[in-house]
Amino acid sequence: MVTMEPVNVGGHILVGVEVKLPKTTLLSISTGKGYIMCGALDVGLLNETLSDRGIIAARAVGVRTLPQLLAAPLESVTIEAEKLGIVPGMTGADALLHML
Repeated sequence: MVTMEPVNVGGHILVGVEVKLPKTTLLSISTGKGYIMCGALDVGLLNETLSDRGIIAARAVGVRTLPQLLAAPLESVTIEAEKLGIVPGMTGADALLHML
């Protein structure tokens, strides 16, 4: 099942997506510039193989819900996200505010 829901971050309404798969759930919250995602995100692939796309993204691990994704410290971020001041350890919500 796929669900989309509005997620309020600092008064901005963003798009939260939850994809329920066998034995796992994929989570993401996006802005017009970038997104944060659960541990399924391959930051290395985005930085290396897809570097020409300039993707702004960050990954948090061990999260199971959208609220957890907002609150969790980021484990890794893309090079393009770093250019916006997004760093590992920052919360997902803080990173999204940098992506507005």
